[in-house]
Amino acid sequence: MLDFVPSGDRVAYNTPKEINREIENRTDDSVFYHAAYPHQIDQRLHELEGEWDIERYLEANASTLMLVGTALGATTDRRWLLLPGAVAAFLLQHAVQGWCPPVSVFRRLGVRTRREIQRERYALRALRGDFDGLKDLPTSPPARATAVLMTLDD
Repeated sequence: MLDFVPSGDRVAYNTPKEINREIENRTDDSVFYHAAYPHQIDQRLHELEGEWDIERYLEANASTLMLVGTALGATTDRRWLLLPGAVAAFLLQHAVQGWCPPVSVFRRLGVRTRREIQRERYALRALRGDFDGLKDLPTSPPARATAVLMTLDD
C-alpha cells in the first residue's frame, strides 16, 4: 500500500534524508545568525519574499525546455519535439508523485520547498516579536533561536 503524503511534503518525502538535513541546517543556521543580529531580520525577510521555491524552478525550467523544443522542432528537426513530450511527462510525474528527475538536481543545489521557506520566515518573525504567544523568549541569542525552532517543530 502507498503511503499518504500531504502534497506540501511530497518533495521532501522523495528527497534523500541527508539533503533534507542540509537544507534544514541551512535554515537553522540563518535563524541562529539572525537571533544574534536581529537588526538584519527585516532584510532577510525581504530576501525570502523573493526566493523561488522548487515548484517555481520546475515550472520555469519545464516551460523553457518546452518552448525551446517546440521552436527547434518547428524550425530545424521534428525530433526536437521529443523534448517537450519528455518534459510534459516529467511534469505529470511530479504532479502525481511529487518527484521527477529535475527535482533531485534542484534539491542537491539547495532549492527549498514553499514549506521550508515558510519555516524560516515564521522563525524570523517570531524572533522579531511578531507573535503574542512568543513574547517571553530567552535573552541569549542561541537560546532564543533554539526556543523558536523548537516551537516550530512541535
